[in-house]
Amino acid sequence: MEGRAFYRDRFSAGLFSALSWLFEIFPAVGDGALPQSEGGQPATGPHGDVNGAPVIAVTGLKAEAWIAAGPRILALSGCGDVSGLARRLAAALTNEASAIISFGVAGGLAPGLAPGTRLVARSVVAEDGTRYYGDPVWSERLSCALGGAAIADIAGVDLPVSAPAERRALHLKTGALAADTESHVAARAAAARNLPFAAFRVVADPAHRQLPHAALLAMRPDGSIAVGAVLSSLVRDPRQVPQLMRTANDARAAFAALFRGRKMLDGALGFNDFRESLLDMPAEDVIGGPLPV
Repeated sequence: MEGRAFYRDRFSAGLFSALSWLFEIFPAVGDGALPQSEGGQPATGPHGDVNGAPVIAVTGLKAEAWIAAGPRILALSGCGDVSGLARRLAAALTNEASAIISFGVAGGLAPGLAPGTRLVARSVVAEDGTRYYGDPVWSERLSCALGGAAIADIAGVDLPVSAPAERRALHLKTGALAADTESHVAARAAAARNLPFAAFRVVADPAHRQLPHAALLAMRPDGSIAVGAVLSSLVRDPRQVPQLMRTANDARAAFAALFRGRKMLDGALGFNDFRESLLDMPAEDVIGGPLPV
């Protein structure tokens, strides 16, 4: 209790509000898949019937997996552990699957992409230079359902890209507009099994934003929250506080857009004929035309 009082004395109420929001989106995930949602209608995909086989949604955070959840969706969370995610995805694929989608937030690489910008992957570029292309039919359906989200290249990285200079270099090297730590794992698994692949990502931190060291410490490899590590980092360098609060605000905007985007998709995350569901979408959930690529 004394330690908590010390932290309350050192930091503002606004910081603790930002921390509480970050801790909401970095919850303990644990190993394995989240349960599939019950109910809903079976979907038919561009490459066949998916009556009995789920679409696997590969996410980084449990919050993303909750948003992705729907009929015939099997959600897997990586929680920052790329090798662990690859193992869990391989285990999930021992059973039948219809397709794989990478779903969640991403870090911006290209200038001018605001938090909340929706992107659909034309391709995913891995760190070794391998390029994995999204299924063109599925990707186009996602883009249309999301009100004209840009179809663009996304970089897959094993570790977060936190500094503006690193982001700029990765953008120039790959042409990718955003980066995340799950899309290359998902795309590689889909390619190995000849499954349709797509990625829907929302920009969280923009390209000019420096992620504070404290934010990078927020999640342990097992998915639990490293509260002490975050607060200790802030004690050592209180100058991170404004950055952390901006990061929390960016994340809030990104997750709001991710949630709205999920509402715009059908139960199978676009892997079916979604035309009827689009007619029911409220006008405020439809964004403007595609971004220039």
